[in-house]
Amino acid sequence: MDHNIKSIRPFIGAKNFKLSRSFYSDLGFEETVLAPNFSVFKTNEIAFYLQDYYAKEWIENTMIFLEVDDVDRYYAELLALNLSEKYSGVKLTPIRNLEWGRECFLHDPSGVLWHFGAFKK
Repeated sequence: MDHNIKSIRPFIGAKNFKLSRSFYSDLGFEETVLAPNFSVFKTNEIAFYLQDYYAKEWIENTMIFLEVDDVDRYYAELLALNLSEKYSGVKLTPIRNLEWGRECFLHDPSGVLWHFGAFKK
């Protein structure tokens, strides 16, 4: 099987679609509205779809790993955004050092867990 993959775009849901759209814009993603209840958020070649749909069990079990070049810088930038103060339910967890690398965590307003990490070189 020959893989000429150009991207992977997960679909995530939102408990409050308008609030989640604002949250992801604050994170620096560029939004393109595809329908009144459906948008794509991009940065460089990375993208994901946000939909106005909420299923508690699905959302609270959704995790996305985003590899970054510098976890320390990324964490500092996340802290500076004060997302936990601006959005109810948002939680930023400090950097953890693990066998494979480093990462910090961010729960979005709906409960989706984002991992921002870097692998050991």
